[in-house]
Amino acid sequence: MKLKPLYVLLIVLFISGCSNSDSTKPHPEDSDPEIENETVTTSDQDQEESNETEDVKESQDEEPEITLEELDPIPTNVEGLASQSPGRFANADSIYDLDQEIKEAMQDVGPMSKNPTDEEYERFLRKMYWLVAQDYPNPEDVIKKWEFASFGNPDLPDTKFHFKENYNVEVILDSSGSMANPAGNGTRMDVAKKSIKEFLSEVPEEANVSLRVYGHKGTGADSDKEMSCNAIEQVYGFNIYNEDKFKKSLNQFKPMGWTPLADALKQSQEALSQFDAKKNTNLIYVVSDGIETCDGDPIAVAKELSKSNAQPIINIIGFQTDAEAQKQLEMMAEVSGGIFASASNEEELQKEFDRAEKVLESWNQWKDDAMYDIEVQETDNYFDILGISNDWYFTTLGVDNNLHSFADVLEEIEFITYEQSKELKNRISTVMEKIEETGNQLEKDMEEISEKSLQEAKKMVEQKYKSQTSEE
Repeated sequence: MKLKPLYVLLIVLFISGCSNSDSTKPHPEDSDPEIENETVTTSDQDQEESNETEDVKESQDEEPEITLEELDPIPTNVEGLASQSPGRFANADSIYDLDQEIKEAMQDVGPMSKNPTDEEYERFLRKMYWLVAQDYPNPEDVIKKWEFASFGNPDLPDTKFHFKENYNVEVILDSSGSMANPAGNGTRMDVAKKSIKEFLSEVPEEANVSLRVYGHKGTGADSDKEMSCNAIEQVYGFNIYNEDKFKKSLNQFKPMGWTPLADALKQSQEALSQFDAKKNTNLIYVVSDGIETCDGDPIAVAKELSKSNAQPIINIIGFQTDAEAQKQLEMMAEVSGGIFASASNEEELQKEFDRAEKVLESWNQWKDDAMYDIEVQETDNYFDILGISNDWYFTTLGVDNNLHSFADVLEEIEFITYEQSKELKNRISTVMEKIEETGNQLEKDMEEISEKSLQEAKKMVEQKYKSQTSEE
């Protein structure tokens, strides 16, 4: 029993030690709340800054979605410029109003890095150019028109340009739904019908004329596609032109459905097969505002048609076409050795038919006043060259202005810095100066071609008439 006090003493000491140990630990209610909050806030800020740093690093290291190799080089020669298609912002009234559209369009190249390389500048420049690229008129079409204007000359190398015993003209008219779109004081169809009527009313009395339409039945709905694509009809001819009968033919159809351009050309080939090129001069005029929509291949058919026994000269007029349709129509003219012309309004459409009218008139005039025709052609060539030169100049000026405005917008939306904008503009100026030089050289080249062809024509006419005089 003497051990009992000792046992009690040990218990007391143990409890006291535990109490002291707990008192050394800080308690939440004893801590300073301001210090604690400050510590937490500082820690959060450090974490956010760290995250932002990582985001910037990732953004700088991130590869662009589109590479330089995926973007076509900017053309600086005639062939490249004449064949380029208009860009998304080609017809913009003001680039400065398109900041959101530009931001969206430039997402695949992304904001420019802090220290851009030449390759990155070139990538930005190419992307910008193809967004504002504009349609340059093709000088080859003008040169072909010069040859076409010499129609009837028996010494031209291509026999399809020689006058024959008979003359046949077929107009193939697009009557799809888009021809109901507004143009001038009416619709595209109204303008086309008026121009065609005036054109055919002036053909020589001996000429056979034809009017073929397509897409004039059904609607643009998928359910009507089969019916509309089969809607191809020769509503007039081949007959000599009769104003009353032709007017009734024009009133038989309205713009309605799809665009079976390829099959329309096939039917034209079948109809012209009766007019062999050895004894017939055959002309086709296609007037269309849109691309083939009936699964045909009008380019292949146009090529085949040009090699048929009729060997027609195919003239294609694109009336208020978009870039895709214009490209297809241009290719049809190219593969068939034909002539493409673009008309954006009633005046330009009538101008193309007026040019065709002159060719028809020359059928009767060649023997009467050949030299005078050459002099008239010389004047026409001068204005053609002037027109091409002006078009190229103003197109280049428009692209140049839009590219500089584009750089300003990129700076505003913080895709590039002020210094990067300056550098981009310097590079823009360098490229556009090359394009301007190309336009200047084109004018000189066309003047030389015109002069050479006219001198040869004059010499040929003189020789021809000297030979006829000696025979008499």
